[in-house]
Amino acid sequence: MSTPLEEAFPRPSVIGVVNVTPDSFSDGGAFLDPGRAITQAKRLLAEGAVLVDIGGESTRPGSEGVSAAAELRRVEPVLEGLAGLPVSIDTSKAEVARRALELGAVLVNDVTALRADPDLAGVVADANAYLCLMHMLGEPRTMQDAPRYDDVVAEVASFLEERLATAVAAGIQEERVCLDPGLGFGKTVKHNLELLARMDELVAIGRPVLVGASRKRFLGRILGDRKAVTGTVAAGVAVNVLAYERGASLFRVHDVRENTEALAAARSVVA
Repeated sequence: MSTPLEEAFPRPSVIGVVNVTPDSFSDGGAFLDPGRAITQAKRLLAEGAVLVDIGGESTRPGSEGVSAAAELRRVEPVLEGLAGLPVSIDTSKAEVARRALELGAVLVNDVTALRADPDLAGVVADANAYLCLMHMLGEPRTMQDAPRYDDVVAEVASFLEERLATAVAAGIQEERVCLDPGLGFGKTVKHNLELLARMDELVAIGRPVLVGASRKRFLGRILGDRKAVTGTVAAGVAVNVLAYERGASLFRVHDVRENTEALAAARSVVA
């Protein structure tokens, strides 16, 4: 696995989402059964996903964490059933990441950007795995409690630059890292829209940017639904196409076919 991330996953690349949890904001409980999760992952790959991101711990607003043992009980049988297929692991725990990488995962998607577990960076470095570092204000349980920034884009960019430097200092190759501004993770609707509008400033850091807007509540809010729990598929596709036009590279989505087709059309215009 010596290929730089942008060569392994050329722009635009779609990453499918399968949450093996009872409480994720969109598909919680839908794929808690390993067989259903494996079937869904294979379907998303067939629809054009370059990876399927397997997660065993919900990070929705207000969620509580689970132990590494509980997380492993959820993801291990799914990863075993997907052996030989391109998958990533959505975790902030070194123990879970280590086992997932042993089972064939190629990327670790850490919503805490190496802040939660001091051993995770070493696990990624030793495996020469790909890594996604995400910005989050606070923790899932409290992150949506009145988030404030002076300049959300500048502050998110500064955080991601610092975490990238930390990862490199820990032995992780810079060319194997992508960055995620963390839409919906400690941001208001206005903050999310500002990050999308000024995506080029995040791209300027020099690493591929991953956008995770799929089905998020702020998409429903911009359509006028104040009670929205999730956003519509169409709104998420539109946001991803605009983010791609502004330089984003990777798109983490629940609805792979729709996003793959839209981004292919967008590429024919802007590439």
